[in-house]
Amino acid sequence: MKSYRDLVVWQCAMDLAVAVYELTKNWPRDEIYGLTSQIRRAATSVPANIAEGYGRENRGSYLQFLRIAQGSLKELETHLLISGRIGITSAQAVEPLLADSERIGKLLRGLIRRLAEK
Repeated sequence: MKSYRDLVVWQCAMDLAVAVYELTKNWPRDEIYGLTSQIRRAATSVPANIAEGYGRENRGSYLQFLRIAQGSLKELETHLLISGRIGITSAQAVEPLLADSERIGKLLRGLIRRLAEK
């Protein structure tokens, strides 16, 4: 593996972040500093933390950043659920993103397990 960009989990997290930006681009302007900002920050934090941990070149640091990415992923899921509950978006729009998030979470857990075993 030459780069974090070769990691499937990073690629999937990048796709999810782009999908979140697409979902939120037409949200109400009064949410720009509220939920829109929070959900975008959480979404971009996932691939950013995967990349940052990889760049540390230290297994302990890498594991810590992967765990931070997991936390950001759960934060993102929560924001998506809130957006549906308050009527900013539909359950139909949120469901595929939650499914993607679940897949990324499984990939992250697998990567963490493999690194922790070494």
